Amino acid sequence: MGDIFIHESTYVDDNCIIGNGTKIWHFCHIMSHCEIGKNCNIGQNVMIGAQVKIGDGVRIQNNVSVYTGVECEDDVFLGPSCVFTNVINPRSYISRKHEFRKTLLKQGCSIGANSTIVCGHTIGKYALVGAGSVVTKDVPDNALVMGNPARVKGWVCNCGLKLIFSDDIAECTCGRKYVFRDGIVFEIEK
Repeated sequence: MGDIFIHESTYVDDNCIIGNGTKIWHFCHIMSHCEIGKNCNIGQNVMIGAQVKIGDGVRIQNNVSVYTGVECEDDVFLGPSCVFTNVINPRSYISRKHEFRKTLLKQGCSIGANSTIVCGHTIGKYALVGAGSVVTKDVPDNALVMGNPARVKGWVCNCGLKLIFSDDIAECTCGRKYVFRDGIVFEIEK
């Protein structure tokens, strides 16, 4: 598996791929057929379900279960104790494994602590989900969403700072520029 760290209290099932530079801490369970990218950091008490794909540079904080059907692209941040679902109408006495709905977390998005992501939705690139929010629909790229249900409350730069628009243009202190058009934010290429 190369240059990786897996704490001795962690279980890694068969047929998993774990990228170089990844660290997996105490009391985790990595289920079969997972793909975890390079340079990831997986905190303690994390469960990654069977066939889950995790990109490069992903940070998963303590007490997170990433269920089958969730996919994280590169540089995603999952805050402590955030929650994912994979069935829309669960019942303990009815098996619905054939009804798992895909949840996609696009590059660079961040999910705040104790947030819930209802299955079947996409969190856009560099979006920021505020702590304790409940996501019940797709989140646009660079959106700042908060609340229950989560609603767009603003927009954030790829670096995570809140954007302030004037005449539909915003420039972040990091130097990136954005335009707001038709309810969507676009980065202005240099």
